[in-house]
Amino acid sequence: MTQLTQPIYLDYAATTPIDKRVAVVMQHYLTQEGMFGNPASRHVYGKKASAAIEHARAQVAQVLQAHPSEIIWTSGATESNNLALKGAAHLYQRKGKHILTVSTEHKSVLDTCQHLEKEGYLVTYLDTQADGRINLNDFEAALRNDTVLVSIMHVNNETGVIQDIDEIAKITAARRMLLHVDAAQSVGKISFNTQNIPVDLVSVSAHKAYGPKGIGALYLRKKPRVRVEPLIHGGGHEQGMRSGTLATHQIVGMGEACRLAYEEMQKDAKKILVLRDRFLQQLQQIKNFRLNVTIQHTVPHILNVRFEGMMADAILEKLPMIATSTASACQGKGTEGSYVLRAMGLNRDAIKSSIRFSLGRLTTQHEIDTAIQCISHIF
Repeated sequence: MTQLTQPIYLDYAATTPIDKRVAVVMQHYLTQEGMFGNPASRHVYGKKASAAIEHARAQVAQVLQAHPSEIIWTSGATESNNLALKGAAHLYQRKGKHILTVSTEHKSVLDTCQHLEKEGYLVTYLDTQADGRINLNDFEAALRNDTVLVSIMHVNNETGVIQDIDEIAKITAARRMLLHVDAAQSVGKISFNTQNIPVDLVSVSAHKAYGPKGIGALYLRKKPRVRVEPLIHGGGHEQGMRSGTLATHQIVGMGEACRLAYEEMQKDAKKILVLRDRFLQQLQQIKNFRLNVTIQHTVPHILNVRFEGMMADAILEKLPMIATSTASACQGKGTEGSYVLRAMGLNRDAIKSSIRFSLGRLTTQHEIDTAIQCISHIF
């Protein structure tokens, strides 16, 4: 078996390394020799930093096919989800206090919805089908006259399942209901065009797309105009919806990451699909291997599988040279396993034997072949 000098990274859904081209751009906004100024300052240092931020805003807008003025900077997708749900629910509560979401959403959506329930909002948690997708008839039937907001993830971070946002958006737009989409796992992986899909709010994150951690954005549709009540007050930055001194180096990093994602998305997807299929073909030779998803409905960079009769934690203990996970990194240390797989109908034993492998731009064929060698060796 091939000797490894460092673990093979197959956890790109948890986070991606910063692309070296992104790191080069970021370093120019950190030191005295660069554009380190406060972008809100009126002097030349501030003006240069502000110009860089607006350039990055346009780069993020491009990957969403949005207008730059529709992009609000946040600290990441978790804050974007909080700002979208709390901000919209509070600002538009006169229209109703019913919210509809899905039981397989990211914790930053589910926990926010639970918080809103404590404030008197009514939340419907829609179950999925066995393939992880929602039934559109069930979705439409669950909407009410007082539904003010719908929040549905585009690509699930654990399973890679793609929801039919196009059709969902048509339904919400026809009923004039706000639609929020958590697109943290889809931006840069598959197309998301806000010009063609009538979504109102979209959360994105830099560190899922080879940008820095600690920076994200929230898309807010301009026509018809959508606003949110701010969570953070002071200074009136970002059109009054998100105050705080902007972190220029992180923002330009996100901008460059989005530029690269926009330009290289098809090339990356084609390469990752080939590697995923190669990986899957070899895994299928293992007797107790099972897929947890319908592969046709998932993105190529996430593969959620199980090895029946074996505990996933025990398997990973035997694979110290493969860096992967059993569930979302944001789920915590609970003992019940993935709530996403549970919501899809998998039993406890199946959940406990499940592993998420996720590939990325830097994954190589050699890494895939070596990973297969390591996995096969323990069966």
